[in-house]
Amino acid sequence: MHIAEILRIPEPCFSFEFFPPKTDDGVANLVSTVAALRPLGPSFVSVTYGASGTTRERTVDLVLRIKQELGIEAMAHLTCVGSTQEDLAAVLDRLAQGGVENVLALRGDPPRGAPAFTRPLGGFGYANELVQFIRSRWSFCLGGAAYPQKHPECDDSYQDILNVRRKVEAGAEFLVTQLFFDNTYYFDFVAQARRLGITVPILPGIMPITTTDQIERIAALSGIAVPDRLRRELELRRGDPQAALELGVAAATLQCADLLRRGAPGIHFYTLNRSSATRAILAALRAAAPWRSS
Repeated sequence: MHIAEILRIPEPCFSFEFFPPKTDDGVANLVSTVAALRPLGPSFVSVTYGASGTTRERTVDLVLRIKQELGIEAMAHLTCVGSTQEDLAAVLDRLAQGGVENVLALRGDPPRGAPAFTRPLGGFGYANELVQFIRSRWSFCLGGAAYPQKHPECDDSYQDILNVRRKVEAGAEFLVTQLFFDNTYYFDFVAQARRLGITVPILPGIMPITTTDQIERIAALSGIAVPDRLRRELELRRGDPQAALELGVAAATLQCADLLRRGAPGIHFYTLNRSSATRAILAALRAAAPWRSS
């Protein structure tokens, strides 16, 4: 089923993002983790796409297994990094032959150790080019990325939203945001996107905090703002991992409830391949159903 169709259903869309493990044992464990989500009725599961050939193969393999063996709707990430058009076409053909219907088209981050993204010879340098390429030959439902606090490589937030609009004009049917911890950024972004004529659903991306160190790394690497109160509460729990996890789950649950109450079309969970926190959050959200009191 196309994710654009899922997002037209009145109930919220709940999705989970995983990355492909490096070992066969890790893949088996991840498949078990995803299978454990079935009782919660996830709308779809997505699998990220690495810069190395082995990781790319595992992405395709995992998406096909999730779709075919587990019966859960799956979305494959696809990036421009290090790939020619022929490379990308081979991946897309394999996904289409396996019955996968959804692709998240991304430029992608530079490979580890590279100072900046470089357009591959015979490939693409921007996500909108990748979207246009896919749209020209395949019938996937296509998603794109959005950045409530702007892309870290873009100096101007207005220009960043114009870049997002290019993806939509090229054929992206929905957007998934980068993570954020203050909902003001999301709603301000959506409002500006609508003013600029972007009408597709914008699914907020949420990462439950599981450790104090985790949020520090995220803030340092991505420049994402962390509310002072949340940062202080996590610092108080630095020596108590269980307490930090409980705070992270509680904070994310409140954040998601507010998003849904105020009209967000669902939640896309960045799980870091650890789904226990997101399972707890989703169970609480389904029980409370905050979207019905909006």
